[in-house]
Amino acid sequence: MNWSEAPRYTRIVGELRQRIETGELAPGERVPSTREITRQWGVAMATATKVLTELRHQGLVRAVPGVGTVVAGAPRPPHAGGRSPAAGPPGAEPSVAEPPAAASAATPSAPAAAVLPRSTADQALTAERIVATAVAVADAEGLAAVSMRRVAAELGVATMSLYRHVADKDDLLVRMMDAVFARWTFPADPPDGWRERLTLAGRMLWEVFRHHPWLAPALSVTRPQAVAGALPFTEWVITALEGRGLDLQTVFTTYLTLFNYVRGTAVNVEMEAEAEALSGVDNEEWMDAQEPALLALAAGRFPALERLIATGYDFDLDGLFEFGLQRLLDGIGLLLDAAR
Repeated sequence: MNWSEAPRYTRIVGELRQRIETGELAPGERVPSTREITRQWGVAMATATKVLTELRHQGLVRAVPGVGTVVAGAPRPPHAGGRSPAAGPPGAEPSVAEPPAAASAATPSAPAAAVLPRSTADQALTAERIVATAVAVADAEGLAAVSMRRVAAELGVATMSLYRHVADKDDLLVRMMDAVFARWTFPADPPDGWRERLTLAGRMLWEVFRHHPWLAPALSVTRPQAVAGALPFTEWVITALEGRGLDLQTVFTTYLTLFNYVRGTAVNVEMEAEAEALSGVDNEEWMDAQEPALLALAAGRFPALERLIATGYDFDLDGLFEFGLQRLLDGIGLLLDAAR
C-alpha cells in the first residue's frame, strides 16, 4: 500500500516511531499527548487515542504518573513489511485485549525493561496498580481517554483481568478519586481561626484540582460519589465552623458553597487545556485575537466595557480563584457575625 494512502492514524504512528528510532525522542522523553496529536495533525481525539494505543502495542511508549506518555526504551525491530504483528491488516482496530508479548507490563513508574509474560502480569495485577495507571492516563490525556481496555493495554494484561479487582469503570473512577484525595493531608495542628482553616482547605482543594484537571468535572455536587479520601476535607471545614453560632444544616451548606466554588472555578482548568491543545493558542493569545471584535461590539453601546477592553485585562485563573475565595470568606464572616 502506498504510504500516502495509509490510514491517518497509521501514518502518525509511523512518524512518531521514526522519531523514536532515530533518537529524536529519547527513552523517558514525553511523546505528544492525545491533545497535542489532535492539534498537530488535525485529527479527532479518537484517532489520537488510537495512535498512542498502537505505540503501546509496539512496546514503544508507556504512561508515567504525573508526567504523561513517554518513550519506553529501545524500540523493537519492525516486523517484516514494516508493520508490527499487533497492527493487523491496514486500517484495522488494534487489539487491546491481546498486546504483543514484548509489551511492557511494568507499573507506570517502573523501568520499561520490566517486561512480564501475560500470565505473570495477570498474577502481579492489583487494584492499586490499576488505579495508579488509570490516574496517569487521565492526568496526561483527560478522563475521556480512560477505559478498561486502555488501562489493560498499559498494564499488558487482558481486559477481563481488571474485573477481578474493580467492578466496572464507575468503580474505577471512584477509586481514582479516592487515591488522588488520599495523597493530600491536613496538618495535625490546625490554624487557630476559622478563616485560616477554610483558606487552607480551599487552597488545598484548588491544588488537587490543578494537579488533576479531570477531577473537578468528574465530581458531582448534586449526586456526590462515596469518595473516602475526600471526607477529611468535609470534616475539616465542618469542624472549623462548629460552635460559632450556626446550626449544623447551615454549617454543611457553607461547606457545600465553598466546595462548589472551588470545583466550579477548577472546571475551567481542563476546558482551557483542551482549548489550547485544539487551537494551538493560549488564553492570552486568544483574548488578543478577540479584541477587535469585542471593541466593535462595545463601541458606542457599552462605554465601561469599551474602556476595559482598551485598557486590557491580565487574566489569571489562579488570581481569579484567590480573589473569589477571599470574597467568599468575607461573606462567611458576616454570616458568623450575624449568628453571634
